[in-house]
Amino acid sequence: MTAEVQGITSHGRLAAIASLMAAMILWSTSFVVIKAAITSLDPFVLVFGRMLVASICFLPVWIVNRRQWRLVPGSLACLAFMSICEPCLYFICEVKALVYTTASQAGMITAMLPVMVALGAYLFLQERLTNRTILGFVLAIGGAFWLSAVSRATDTAPSPVLGNFLEFLAMICATGYILAAKRLSSHYGYSPWFLTAIQAFVGCVFYLPLLWLPSTLVPHSLDWPQLLAVIYLGAFVTIGAYGCYNFGISRVPVSQASIFINLIPVFTLIMGWIFLHERFTPYQYAAAILIFAGIYLGQEEGTTPAADKQCSNAAAGVQR
Repeated sequence: MTAEVQGITSHGRLAAIASLMAAMILWSTSFVVIKAAITSLDPFVLVFGRMLVASICFLPVWIVNRRQWRLVPGSLACLAFMSICEPCLYFICEVKALVYTTASQAGMITAMLPVMVALGAYLFLQERLTNRTILGFVLAIGGAFWLSAVSRATDTAPSPVLGNFLEFLAMICATGYILAAKRLSSHYGYSPWFLTAIQAFVGCVFYLPLLWLPSTLVPHSLDWPQLLAVIYLGAFVTIGAYGCYNFGISRVPVSQASIFINLIPVFTLIMGWIFLHERFTPYQYAAAILIFAGIYLGQEEGTTPAADKQCSNAAAGVQR
């Protein structure tokens, strides 16, 4: 029985790691797509379209699962907090940040998220970090800062200080979202897809009134590149990335899952190499290796009993 349980645990851990990696790749592509789309499309229109596409995709799934997808008593406040943090406030900060700064500088700020989440997990989820995990954080965050520091600036960042500050605010919102999603999956037994659907529906309702702001430029129609950007962000990034990440943090301690965020600058540079014919410098290669080393060290299986119990409860919730 012990061997069987260990096998299931190992399989679940591998599935969680694969899901987290997939989420990071999808989120990395979103930086490129958003940066390109907001040059011709209002940021609030882009985000509303993204949430609308995701809601449309989730609607038939919600109808099929309406009997299983029910609110758990006592969870409404946590659900509201999660949704306000992300997608509501997070995307306001994120898209505005990418108006003023480059994707590489935004990636540097994104690298701060694991530290912020680890502190929140220690304060609110009773998760503790081993020395090996702490070393992994130091290496990964140091590599992410190094990676961003050696990236070339572009003319598309008119106010990088303001943009980086907005990205930092987005990371505060992301911290609240991650901690709330962890509690909702582990304590209340919500499935990752239910949480992702809630985020899409709430985001759609939240951003709809913003289209009537005087500063929002609503186009009469979308051209094909704009339409494809909205569909990709809504159907693939919003559903795919958040679904994968919600699944990942339901199976591993949130402090370990958050360290994968440091892969976003690496994958963003890879996307630039593939689609924009950019090349890594030797320093960027070294920084990427340092980040992967930190990821490896941070994935130590030893956790506290409280964290293990949370993961077990989350897995049971996902199976339901």
